[in-house]
Amino acid sequence: MYKHVSDLWDDAKAAALAGNEVDLFIYRSNILGADLRITNYGGGNTSVKLQDKDPLTGSETEVMWIKGSGGDIGTLKKSGCAALYVDRLRSLTNVYRGLEHEDEMVELFNHCIFDLSSKAPSIDTPLHGFLPFKHIDHLHPDAAIAIAASKDGEQITKELFGGLIGWVGWQRPGFDLGLQLKACLEEAASRGVQLRGIMLGSHGLFTWGDTSYECYVNTLEVIEKCADYIESKTATVFGGARMSSFSAEERAAKAAELAPVLRGFCSSHVQMVGHFSDDERVLQFINSNDLDRLAPLGTSCPDHFLRTKISPLVLGSDVSVEALTPLFEDYRIMYGSYYDSCKHANSPAMRDPNPVVILYPGVGMFTFAKDKQTARVAAEFYTNAINVMRGAEAISSYTSLPRQEAFDIEYWLLEEAKLQRMPKPKALSGRVAFVTGSGGGIGKAIAKKMAQEGACVILNDVNADRLAEAKAEFIGLFGKDVVSTVIADVTNQESIEAAMTQACLDFGGVDLIVNNAGISISKGILEHTQADWDKLYDILVKGQYLVSQAAIAVMRKQGLGGDIVNIVSKNAFVAGPNNVGYGSAKAAQAHMTRLLAAELGPDHIRVNTVNPDAVIADSNIWAGGWAEGRAKAYGITVAELPAYYAKRTLLNESILPDDIANACFAFVGGLLNKSTGNALNVDGGVAAGFLR
Repeated sequence: MYKHVSDLWDDAKAAALAGNEVDLFIYRSNILGADLRITNYGGGNTSVKLQDKDPLTGSETEVMWIKGSGGDIGTLKKSGCAALYVDRLRSLTNVYRGLEHEDEMVELFNHCIFDLSSKAPSIDTPLHGFLPFKHIDHLHPDAAIAIAASKDGEQITKELFGGLIGWVGWQRPGFDLGLQLKACLEEAASRGVQLRGIMLGSHGLFTWGDTSYECYVNTLEVIEKCADYIESKTATVFGGARMSSFSAEERAAKAAELAPVLRGFCSSHVQMVGHFSDDERVLQFINSNDLDRLAPLGTSCPDHFLRTKISPLVLGSDVSVEALTPLFEDYRIMYGSYYDSCKHANSPAMRDPNPVVILYPGVGMFTFAKDKQTARVAAEFYTNAINVMRGAEAISSYTSLPRQEAFDIEYWLLEEAKLQRMPKPKALSGRVAFVTGSGGGIGKAIAKKMAQEGACVILNDVNADRLAEAKAEFIGLFGKDVVSTVIADVTNQESIEAAMTQACLDFGGVDLIVNNAGISISKGILEHTQADWDKLYDILVKGQYLVSQAAIAVMRKQGLGGDIVNIVSKNAFVAGPNNVGYGSAKAAQAHMTRLLAAELGPDHIRVNTVNPDAVIADSNIWAGGWAEGRAKAYGITVAELPAYYAKRTLLNESILPDDIANACFAFVGGLLNKSTGNALNVDGGVAAGFLR
């Protein structure tokens, strides 16, 4: 039925919710938010008005349920909604002092709360409250905004919908805009016209209906009509192609090579995480003749603008550090001038002047933000902004928000207050961790600790099944944006370089390396084969060398410093029987730590060692005969090993994978930023292993 939007309404699911208008409103919201052509993550708002019993008087009263501040309709739950008395909300007109005072109205929304567990009401609350309709959708569809952001948008809207979609010119969301929507509706009614929606200039679309389903269908139909109209007018896109894209393989290679460099530039104020997209819509725009004209204009919709900044940075063909340095300097100067020319006496201090969106013709789009989700969402919003520009240019000409209006959105005191309420960043926020052998055991525990403390993690292992299980677990715990996976063989240089390429494409680079992948073989000298020896040294020593080498190359491009933590062993320092291969390989790992610490100090790359001992729980080290070999060396059974290891420690404690994870975090969590070349024993206290 629809070509440009997806009809996701399921009659059976809706029937199961019949009689519960709030649940139906949330269902409608979720399926609208599932289609990025309709609205982006966090964009738009939805509401329902219903009759409920006033808990104070017992009488029936009208209540509006609406998405709360900072929420997302695609993932909305009842706990993310605000519920308000409609009559109280509308009575705020009695104390409204005019446009210059409208921000003060937001605090007054709290006096209208019906459900005491409500989320804070959003700035869109009066826009829904002053309209009389039971179900309302306020969305940011690409096709509708393309018309709203075009020079002739008002006339096109009138002609396209025969006057049944009203028009309200650009104004920042707030109390006064709600009054304008009401006035638009009443003016049309005075002419005998019953509107089915209102277009907001440069902003978005309002639609409504008597039931949740009618509202949903009305929304889809209006968006579909806008998209059909744009498609019918589209001929040459963005003035035609100025250049062709590189092949997919070349794009990935060039993006991975450049991402750490860009991340370094963008992290001059706050350490950022990156996202890369070479979506066909992005390539069409960045390769076009109109790129240089349209890119500096920035976006139009406030939700787009808030996440993508005033304008993107466009790269030239020369992406050397020497060429990029003045480009970034010029961007920062431009942003500073924009701030100085638009600021008010009470404006918040200037924020990070670096670009969020970076366009690389022929290759793709990079976005950088404080975390991966924000970077990804910024890319989605700019892709939608590209769709808007394409549509507006097809039917008329694109117009962006005036600089002052853009500034007043970006530095809105209400937005600043929202930023100030955000939780304090975790210790590893903005950092990317690569833990070898993290499909299970100690490696997975370390990666989990890093993710818990705010880092993005690249899980890797040689065991594909184990890695898939770990990925599913991490996504369940931390969400899809925090974790990436790659098969990696630490003994193979090509495999490791490919893994680092993946890290650069997924997150923009890497900051924390934990060389954890290992194997153990316990045999007497005459039983120890050359193959055993080579296997131990390939995985433990060569693997640590190859991973560190590849990571250091990325870290130096970023110029942000970093951490390498090598998981070694008490056996690097304590001699024991039947351990010549493993113990000597561990000793080589320990000394490599010291050698790299001495070399990498000028780069502010810290290199430290964690020395575990007898980590039995959930550890692969006990596979392959190691447990049997150690039991034989000590003259005990395998079943007696855990108690034996615990008893020989000064603390009489068993060592767990989480203990090793905590030690790694101690080195990288920020409190030991001036420590390098050190070793931390996590063995319960083995006197023979004390470092001298």
